[in-house]
Amino acid sequence: MDTVVAPERKSSLLRWWFENRITGEITVGQFPNWPLFALAVTWVVGRLVEDGTRLADGAAWVAVALWLYWGADELVRGVNPWRRLLGTGVVLWQLAQLLR
Repeated sequence: MDTVVAPERKSSLLRWWFENRITGEITVGQFPNWPLFALAVTWVVGRLVEDGTRLADGAAWVAVALWLYWGADELVRGVNPWRRLLGTGVVLWQLAQLLR
């Protein structure tokens, strides 16, 4: 027997995942987001400099620190379950990268 979920229930489930608990609006991403901007800068630096240089290594470590900061910030202060789940995933991803 198939279970049918009412459309209003689907909508309320999606709303629960993405609703900003402060404003009541749907929030998937927020701007400005300085850690992500800084990550873009470290990515550009990493692509412009030769691998194995101190600058490339420094950019890589700064990127890891920024990912961990961003993920932890979303985990703690995320405005909805989606953002907190995303932050958790990023932190676990970075920790897995560090431990390999």
